[in-house]
Amino acid sequence: MIAYDFDYYEPVKIEEAVELYRNLKKEGKNPYYFSGGTEIITLGRLNLVKPDAVIDIKKIPECNLFRYDQEHLFIGAALRLNEFEKNRSFPLLSSVTKEIADHTSNNTITLGGNICGQIYYREAVLPFLLADSICITARESGLQKRKINDMFNKHLLLEEGELLVSLATKKDYVEAKSISIKVRQQWNTGYPLVTVAALKIEGFIRIAFSGVCSFPFRSETMEQILNDRSRSLRERIKAALQKIPGPLLNDIEGSEDYRLFVLENTLTTIFKKLGGE
Repeated sequence: MIAYDFDYYEPVKIEEAVELYRNLKKEGKNPYYFSGGTEIITLGRLNLVKPDAVIDIKKIPECNLFRYDQEHLFIGAALRLNEFEKNRSFPLLSSVTKEIADHTSNNTITLGGNICGQIYYREAVLPFLLADSICITARESGLQKRKINDMFNKHLLLEEGELLVSLATKKDYVEAKSISIKVRQQWNTGYPLVTVAALKIEGFIRIAFSGVCSFPFRSETMEQILNDRSRSLRERIKAALQKIPGPLLNDIEGSEDYRLFVLENTLTTIFKKLGGE
């Protein structure tokens, strides 16, 4: 139970949601955009977040898209993760999201909620980083379209009041050969030691990680090393792991050394399965 009151709004248009946010801030309130609400409720119970107004975006049509145009697949930020188990049009996204939580939780957690959340795993972003997807966001000035790899640096760089509406991914990337592996220390659900996702484009294997550092990432430096076939796969993996862009997590899920051990084995499996030896 959340031990405080808040105002609740259900806009049906993007412009209405953004205007609500602006007006609530002017009134001195602390508004949050709300789709699944899993994280707000969880952190709210712990008094780690305290919104006094929430703006539920689930009734905004553009936030619930799942459709192709001629070149792109558009996916709305308010779609629940279980939707990607039913509709496997983007196989890598389906593979990653089905492992984020158990079925009951995935029926509440939304794509945008996971990507924009505070919990540092945020695995749902990995397929979009690998596929050079486009973020469609809303500000007071209107809709914005920007490459996710220009917007994501440890977290999604949104301005105050900016709303993630949807993501667009080119069909060629959506249909590309891919794999994801989530490794836990024990149990079949819960937080991971590591999650590694990979996408093979024109013979080149792209890699993105979660649970390695305190933020998800894709490293082009690591990719260049891993795809250099002038060296053995083992040598490439050893060299690439030296280029992880931040301190390794060392927590109850696993030590730094154990994470490196798991990563080495996971990358070996991925490259063998994708023909990257």
